[in-house]
Amino acid sequence: MAEESQEVVQRDLIMANWTALGSIVLPNLGGWANGLYFAGQIRKGDEKTWYDQLNKPTWTAPKWIFGPAWTVLYSSMGYASYRVLEECSESPENAVLPLSLYGSQLLLNWAWTPIFFGLKDFKLAFIEGTVLIGAATATAVSFAVVDKKAGLLMVPYLAWLGYAMSLTYYIWKNNPQSKDEKTN
Repeated sequence: MAEESQEVVQRDLIMANWTALGSIVLPNLGGWANGLYFAGQIRKGDEKTWYDQLNKPTWTAPKWIFGPAWTVLYSSMGYASYRVLEECSESPENAVLPLSLYGSQLLLNWAWTPIFFGLKDFKLAFIEGTVLIGAATATAVSFAVVDKKAGLLMVPYLAWLGYAMSLTYYIWKNNPQSKDEKTN
């Protein structure tokens, strides 16, 4: 019986869709790296951080929501990219534009956290996030042209980006600005 179970596990591993799994894990890598690197900016046990001191809107989600939400959103967009890749397997040239847009918006997504939490430049984070929304929208549209479900998988991400940028805008406009920003 043990040998039979081992054969089933080996067969399942061979049959696993490694491309799909990689597509789902890839976008999470940047999110996890940012989360680990900047975790101290957001949480220090019972100690208040600079982030806790910010004037934030009443509709700010609890801090614990952001990690799980981003994991689901990154996984969803990763799966959407996999669907586009699979749909274009017969004509790979059709995947170039949507997957290039996807890669670009993913890099913009990963860049937002160091701008906001590292540089603490809320204005730049808002500007960068606005460009990100445009790139993510272009990605979603190009995905939908190839595969309607792939485009729809991007909709929750777009909604969350809208929410995140509204928070960023509020924080930028309702918190003390640096000397450099006041002179501009």
